[in-house]
Amino acid sequence: MQENYLAKWLNNELTDAELEAFKKSDEYASYKKIATVSSSLETPEFDIEKAFAENKLARKTTKGKVVKLNPSKIFTRIAAAIVLFIAGAYFFMNTNEHVETALAQTELITLPDASEVVLNADSQMDYSIKNWDQKRHLTLNGEAYFKVAKGKKFTVETSSGTIQVLGTQFNVTNRPNYFKVTCFEGLVSVTYKNKTLKLPAGTSFLVLNDKIIPTEAPKTDKPSWITNESTFTSIPLNFVLAELERQYNVTISSSSINTNTLFTGTFTNKNIDSALKSICVPNNITYTLEGNKVILHAKNAE
Repeated sequence: MQENYLAKWLNNELTDAELEAFKKSDEYASYKKIATVSSSLETPEFDIEKAFAENKLARKTTKGKVVKLNPSKIFTRIAAAIVLFIAGAYFFMNTNEHVETALAQTELITLPDASEVVLNADSQMDYSIKNWDQKRHLTLNGEAYFKVAKGKKFTVETSSGTIQVLGTQFNVTNRPNYFKVTCFEGLVSVTYKNKTLKLPAGTSFLVLNDKIIPTEAPKTDKPSWITNESTFTSIPLNFVLAELERQYNVTISSSSINTNTLFTGTFTNKNIDSALKSICVPNNITYTLEGNKVILHAKNAE
């Protein structure tokens, strides 16, 4: 692209042939998008006569080396500076935040309204800073505990369902074939398959393999994983083992055991041997730990 095409395009001075060539360039799509955004921005007022007068006075009172400048190059540089400014403004106003945790990692995120989110291991969250006060909305894949500041409606969107609150504390788990919402304070609205229900404090909503499962009231004022424990009540063993893999970044071989067995109990997220014993002993299972691989064996299969 010729260096003065951008300047002439911004000033509507391109011939039909030049415009056609410019549209075929790699840069045209980006500049067109920036120009569209810039059309909504207001430029500051500039007194050109005052500027020329000041420049003329400065030239009369200051002696120095005279350098000839190319007007077209000056205009090109000014146009480029304007484009950079507009691009910066565009990307600032449309800032999207993506937060992701690795296996065996948790992270605390403070949102623009001072709401807090604790993201569990192997989880992702996306939200936009722009107009956050008017639209408090985020998407979640994984598990997170929310302490929402009071204000306008706060929405958590997942692939399984949508949760809406005004100001409360709740936990959302959105894993493969496992969707659970627990309200610890206030009132939570859960929409699942176009049906909406209200969860008051001390209640949960659980879906396993697309089937709604009755749940007991939580026995704590926040999810156990916040204090480095994973707790389950009548949950198939395959979901329990999947959570252990996330918390310890290990791979579990369980082909010789029945993973449909229901598990009720707690395992620590800080010591893998203790965690494996908490799961294996009550289920008559033995295990072998080799580096980051765990092999489970049913005792009666030995």
